[in-house]
Amino acid sequence: MTSKPNPIKRFLPLVILGLGLILFLAFDLGRFLSIAALAENYNAITAMVAQNLILAVVVFFCLYVVAVAFSLPIATPLTLTGGAVLGYLAAPVIILAATLGALILFLAARGAFADTLTKRAGPFMAKLSKGFHEQPFFWLLALRLIPLAPFWAVNIAPACLGMRTGPYVLATLIGIAPGTTVYVAVGSGFDAVLSAGKAPDLSTLGDIRIIAPLVGLGVLALIPIIAQKFFKKGD
Repeated sequence: MTSKPNPIKRFLPLVILGLGLILFLAFDLGRFLSIAALAENYNAITAMVAQNLILAVVVFFCLYVVAVAFSLPIATPLTLTGGAVLGYLAAPVIILAATLGALILFLAARGAFADTLTKRAGPFMAKLSKGFHEQPFFWLLALRLIPLAPFWAVNIAPACLGMRTGPYVLATLIGIAPGTTVYVAVGSGFDAVLSAGKAPDLSTLGDIRIIAPLVGLGVLALIPIIAQKFFKKGD
């Protein structure tokens, strides 16, 4: 006779992540990691980074892992900050850190909710799960590439639908690379403005010239799914 999983062990990791987010919002800690704060301290930060680049990269990596794992609403300013301070070196650092953070949240959500949500959501979740399971890698890849759904939601949904860890990590690693590289490139162009102690204009992030290529990549990722459904209908 198999024993039922301890509910405390199941939910504790997710509770810790949730409490971390609540404390972050309650104490408004985001103000220390905003673009305005970066502009105010930019010259001092770049000077410290120049003195010890390796330490700066390690600290930035750990901070990004925490931000993603706890679903803190600072991913965009952190990415732009990385681009401004570290240049294109920030891209691989962010991609690896975001993937690790996403994996932590994925495992916490899978342990807490996967079985419960699938059983209680009824036919709708069963149907959604069936469609997702046909091509889980390409579904998640498309969701990662198209910057529309909240990153934290895309981290949790595959866990609730029973996606395996390996494909989840690979789809995340590949899927966030284009968008991360674009945002790092934008951030690296803010050096002159930030050096003057001014906050850069972030309206360019919503430019169609930035969004459209990412959406296009997401659509390309859906082609295997569309093709599979097409050939099934033809049988």
